[in-house]
Amino acid sequence: MRRQDFSYHLPAELIAQTPLAERSASRMLVLEGTSGALTDAAVADLPAHLDPGDLLVFNDTRVVAARLAGTKPTGGQVEIFLERALDGNEALAQLSASKPVRAGLTIATAGGEVRVLERHADLWRIALPGEALDFFERWGEVPLPPYIERTPLPSDRERYQSVFARERGAVAAPTASLHFDAALLAALEARGVARAFVTLHVGAGTFQPVRVDDLAAHSMHAEQAVVSDATCEAVARTRARGGRVVAVGTTVMRALETSALAAEECRTAPALAMQNRRTDLALAPWSGETRLFITPGFRFRVSDALLTNFHLPESTLLMLVCAFAGREAVLGAYQHAIAVRYRFFSYGDAMLLTARGA
Repeated sequence: MRRQDFSYHLPAELIAQTPLAERSASRMLVLEGTSGALTDAAVADLPAHLDPGDLLVFNDTRVVAARLAGTKPTGGQVEIFLERALDGNEALAQLSASKPVRAGLTIATAGGEVRVLERHADLWRIALPGEALDFFERWGEVPLPPYIERTPLPSDRERYQSVFARERGAVAAPTASLHFDAALLAALEARGVARAFVTLHVGAGTFQPVRVDDLAAHSMHAEQAVVSDATCEAVARTRARGGRVVAVGTTVMRALETSALAAEECRTAPALAMQNRRTDLALAPWSGETRLFITPGFRFRVSDALLTNFHLPESTLLMLVCAFAGREAVLGAYQHAIAVRYRFFSYGDAMLLTARGA
C-alpha cells in the first residue's frame, strides 16, 4: 500500500490544544467492525459497550519531562529532546539547532553541562551531569506534541500522564489512557471488566512522518516494551471465560502483538521453547525493542477491540487502526468525526473499534 492511501484533510481548529477539565468527559465514536455502523457516544459510556469478563489492557509508562533548552559556547540555541535513557549518565536524544551539531560539543543547560559524544543514526548519544531520567525530570519541560502550539503549563505535568503512569521512560503519552479517571475505573470494575498492564515507552519517533511512498520501505522506530507473565495469564483467563481483550491504545496493541509473535516463534523453535516456561499461552512474557509496523493485511492474534484517539494523516498509528478495522471504514469514520466536530489527537476525543468479523 501507499502512504497516500491514509491521507485525509483535517481543519486545524479541530486539533485539541488543551485537555478537558474532566478526563472521562471526552466524546467517543464507536465503529462496529462487522457492520461498519457508527455510534456517537461518550468515554463515560464505555462500560455499557463492554461485557462482564472483558479485559482492558493499559500502558503504564510514565512520561518524562523530556524537552530541555541549551546554549552552545557560541551562544546558539539548542533543543535537547530525550529519546531514551542509557546506562550511567548517558542518553540518546534529538538535538535541534540552527547550525549542525558535532561530536565534542558542550551545551550549557540550567542543570549543568551536557556533552555530545557521538552520532547514533538519527539521534545523538550525550553525557549528562546526572542520571538521565532524574536530570530531565528536574530540569526538563513537558514534551507536548508538535501540533499543540502553546507553551506547556504546570498542569500539563499531571494532565499529560495517565492516572496509572508508573514506569518512567516515555517521551509521549499513551493518549488513549488519558481518558480514564477514578470514576470511570470504578464503573468498569462494577461492570465486571478486568484490567492488566503492559509497558511500552513511547518514543519521539511516534511523531515522525512516514517519508516513503511505498510502506514496505518504511523503517519503523524502535520502542522499549515489556509484557509481563501476569498480563499473559490475564489474557489466558479472559480467553477461557469467553471475554474480549480490549487494547487501550495503539502502543498496547503493538506490545501485545509483538508478544504474541514471540510466543509463536517459541512454539515453532524448540531451543526457544525450552527457554520459555509458558509456551502454552497465546502470549509469551517478553521484553525488548519492538519495531513492529502494523499495516493492512496483518493478522491480529490478541486484541478483539481497540480504544484509541484520532491520529495524524499518513501516520503509522492511523495505518495500524486501518489494519484492525478496515481502511475504508476507518477513514469514513474520520470524515464523520470531522463533520460533527470531534476533537483530534493527544488531548482530543476517542474511538472504540472492534475488529472486522469480531
